[in-house]
Amino acid sequence: MKALVFGGPGQKSWTEVPDPVVQDPRGAIIQVDAVTICGTDLHILKGDVPAVEPGRILGHEAVGTVVDVGSGVSGLTPGDKVLASCITACGTCHYCRQGTYGQCLGGGGWILGHKIDGVQAQYARLPFADLSTYKLPAQVSDEAAVMLADILPTSYEVGVLNGTVHPGDVVAIVGAGPIGLAAVLTSRLFSPSHIVVIDKAYSRLQAAKQFGADITVRPDGDPLEVLRSITGGLGADVVIEAVGIPETFELCTTLVRPGGHVANIGVHGKPATLHLEDLWIRNVTITTGLVDTYSTPTLLTMLEAGQLDVERMVTHRFALDDFLQAYEVFGDAATSGALKVVLTR
Repeated sequence: MKALVFGGPGQKSWTEVPDPVVQDPRGAIIQVDAVTICGTDLHILKGDVPAVEPGRILGHEAVGTVVDVGSGVSGLTPGDKVLASCITACGTCHYCRQGTYGQCLGGGGWILGHKIDGVQAQYARLPFADLSTYKLPAQVSDEAAVMLADILPTSYEVGVLNGTVHPGDVVAIVGAGPIGLAAVLTSRLFSPSHIVVIDKAYSRLQAAKQFGADITVRPDGDPLEVLRSITGGLGADVVIEAVGIPETFELCTTLVRPGGHVANIGVHGKPATLHLEDLWIRNVTITTGLVDTYSTPTLLTMLEAGQLDVERMVTHRFALDDFLQAYEVFGDAATSGALKVVLTR
């Protein structure tokens, strides 16, 4: 089969690799029907995630059809259409029993495209398949479902829920890429009074408006003054960091009000300065996190009911054999206007 293989920082190839096989009774093999590229994959290619070794197949967001299952798999049969979660769960370790699957100690967590081969391929191996996949209703499209593999639960759990968004809050979101837009979409579930989105790219600010932001501003447009003007000088109740660079994290800490919350989603490859000399007296809470995907069933129910409009995040479509072109388009989103690119069989 062919797969997108990481060759080291700045290097990738769409090349022939051996077909995956079931290695554990609890695993399964899927034919990849739809797959997408994550901002985390770009961080890997920049060298920001050193645990990813050369030779690794990238990717952790896919929809596929089951083609083989291990003897210990009870809930799946060949032919089932499934969402492959970005997080793998053993189900029995200390963290899995608490529902914090991202910290799984039993061989799971974020392993696809990280510690084991991922899903940017024609076929993929999924460990702990009963607990790490979700059967898809016939009425849910592959394109919509693949948005729930990572970006929707990540933004919802690590941004909105960890940030404790409440009705009437002023929410500021720094970064209007796919994760930031998903944070806009899921913040709206809690009826904030304002959603303010900060990004450099005009195209992404326009997209943020379409997804529910009522105020957009560029970083050079004095976002702090914008927030003060709508909060009586206080600042945002919740600030969500959705980029993953020092400058955006440090901006978030200037935008939050005393007693407010900074929820970091972005994947950081470099240290950021934490200005405790300013923050200690302001009762600011800062949270970080890797998604656990405990919310995926809820989000899938909402998607099936038509309460989440996620398919419009897909701006570019490619065939699997066009993976290198898809990476170019997604990696130069400021020029291409790409939000999410989806590749299909």
